[in-house]
Amino acid sequence: MFAVLPDARKVASRLFVLMSLLWLAACDGVAVPGASGGGSGQRIDTSAPIPVALLVPHGAANSGEAQLARDLENAARLAVADLQGVRIDLRVYGTAGQAANAQQAALKAAADGAKIILGPLHAESANAVAVAMAPRNVNVLAFSNNATIAGGNLFVLGNTFEDTADRVLGYARRNGKSKVLIVASDNLAGQVGQEAIAKAAARNGMSVAGRVGYQFSQQGVVAAVPRVVSTARSSGADTLMLTSNTAGALPLFAQMLPENGLGPDAIQWAGLTRWDQPPQTLSLPGLQGGWFTLPDTARATQFRNRFKATYGNDPHAIAGLAYDGIAAIGALARSGRSDALTRGSLTQSAGFQGTGGAFRLLPDGSNQRAMAIATIRNNQIVVLDPAPRSFGRGGF
Repeated sequence: MFAVLPDARKVASRLFVLMSLLWLAACDGVAVPGASGGGSGQRIDTSAPIPVALLVPHGAANSGEAQLARDLENAARLAVADLQGVRIDLRVYGTAGQAANAQQAALKAAADGAKIILGPLHAESANAVAVAMAPRNVNVLAFSNNATIAGGNLFVLGNTFEDTADRVLGYARRNGKSKVLIVASDNLAGQVGQEAIAKAAARNGMSVAGRVGYQFSQQGVVAAVPRVVSTARSSGADTLMLTSNTAGALPLFAQMLPENGLGPDAIQWAGLTRWDQPPQTLSLPGLQGGWFTLPDTARATQFRNRFKATYGNDPHAIAGLAYDGIAAIGALARSGRSDALTRGSLTQSAGFQGTGGAFRLLPDGSNQRAMAIATIRNNQIVVLDPAPRSFGRGGF
């Protein structure tokens, strides 16, 4: 679909795809029974191994998704091995990345005695699983980052746009910024992203100077560039926040907007997604000096090194979510309480320590993660504001 341009634009063309893997998961929402409260979750016997079902896309036709399934399972097994004082009976079920398969797998897992479900990956599948598990009073910790599906017995573990936007714009406000221009694609990820930015702006005392949408195609980005530039200049915006990622429109914007006079010297750039992957993204002109979030770099590096030493490959970017889910279950079960996996326990305010730092599950089914604010200087990542190590300080 995209084939043009020399140098950095070649990078943009190669990276621009229809959706990142995480947002392949974002499908139309389904009403989840118990979204306003619902069942609290299964009681457990902490003196015996705790049955935990892991739903991953084993059997998926897509080779990348099949590899992700292996990495998720391996990360979960690594977490089980790391637990002290808690025994987890991890039972793995393949979904092939399909909602119907995921629901059937969940039903089998519940029949097999699972007390909680970790996964599945896609939002549509997570919805299907949560609907089936709500009458059975089983909580679901899905790997999606789509907060619009969360609630009731369904929690999402992935980094949400709402959480990231709040962290970035909170930092922006503390550094004198007050007016944000939102640039978002016309697909679901863009729509959810721009609403997250708008809400975060309001929470942090900033105003939305304008919104520029674009068709999710290379031609759509090219057509949007003049509108982004003119809106930025006429609105007085001091912050330009983009919802796109490095596998989408971001590289093209990062090349073309500076060419049209809206580079980092003219306005503060910021983003909802990681700007450090793949490494060649760090050389794009528009991203120099921009703000984005990273997990706790020390913990992320520790997990990556342990995973590679154990399994021989670097983990997928979201494989750590499976480790985090098991770590949370283990931390709660260690209390010895039979209600360790109920909603009240899962949403404890202290949270948990995961592969990317501190995180906690919220009563609305979304999550909050301790993230660092980073920038790019001379094609290198620089951490401006480290990730808080716990909740209760540093903006939490």
